[in-house]
Amino acid sequence: MSDKPIAEMTFEEAMKALEQVVGQLERGDVPLADSITLYEQGANLKKHCEAKLKEAEERVSAITLDDKGTPTGTKPADEV
Repeated sequence: MSDKPIAEMTFEEAMKALEQVVGQLERGDVPLADSITLYEQGANLKKHCEAKLKEAEERVSAITLDDKGTPTGTKPADEV
């Protein structure tokens, strides 16, 4: 996994790190103490990915469309 703090990771970086964690856990050759640490990292990565997806969904839902469905701008964040 990257040395970069999870909070600074892009969605793609966090997903790649999460896939690595899952792969290690699935192999089953990791000592129990390390498995617990990996599981905690995985949970934090999952939470980060979910937050990034929510941010993206909110940005998409803020896009305003005209009568023809053409994007015309965005709504202010407090109206979303």
